[in-house]
Amino acid sequence: MTEILAIANQKGGVGKTTTTVNLAASLAVLKKKVLLIDLDPQGNATMGSGIQKNQLPYTVAELLLEEAPVEAIIQPTQVGYKVIGANRELAGIELSLFENKNREFVLREALERVKDQYDYILIDCAPTLNLLTVNALCAADGVIIPMQCEYYALEGLADLSATIDRIRSKLNPRLSIRGVLRTMFDPRNTLANDVSQELATHFGPQLLETVIPRNVRLAEAPAHGMPVLFYEKGSRGAVAYLNMAAELIRQARKKAAAARKASAS
Repeated sequence: MTEILAIANQKGGVGKTTTTVNLAASLAVLKKKVLLIDLDPQGNATMGSGIQKNQLPYTVAELLLEEAPVEAIIQPTQVGYKVIGANRELAGIELSLFENKNREFVLREALERVKDQYDYILIDCAPTLNLLTVNALCAADGVIIPMQCEYYALEGLADLSATIDRIRSKLNPRLSIRGVLRTMFDPRNTLANDVSQELATHFGPQLLETVIPRNVRLAEAPAHGMPVLFYEKGSRGAVAYLNMAAELIRQARKKAAAARKASAS
């Protein structure tokens, strides 16, 4: 069964795109079929997957404006997963989207034709709550929230949690927080450890066990147009994202087993 995950945080610079690209690669290495959707006009997830964003025949903009079929927009990569890419064209479509009576659900409906071909669909969201992000949250089953363990990040997390609650109550009742991911973590930092403990207290099992460390290889890999697994597979960053992918797969198996047991009883 396909799981659609939006990687979102209204705060910038917390590792959303890094997480989307490297989680996609890690899931692919673990034999999962993955589609990455770049929903940020910067197109960084597209470039980080080895695709030249300004040479795309079609982008996610054409998908949302219903100007091209989804099959024509999906691009193969050399790093194990497929991509619906983005570039600056995406920045100018929100007004056109707003005129669509079904504007919050355009992405969800567009994915209906292909979603069963994948185990995971990952959506990289821009650091803003606009109509594009709302489309991602309405299409998703769950949200992964990357965050740094610092004071101001807690305030942003509270805002995002409230947004998810509103989307769930009004537009997408199946939406939930799939996991809170600690990124760029330095265990020598006292504040980081304090915030990490607060997250554990507040989110409990929603806080992922995997922690992504500060790692120079994670920062270098995008400049080479590849996930860190293909740049430096033995690096701490690569190992951490492999662990994250394995953790998500284990959780999904447990959930499926629990559902089967409940239906049997």
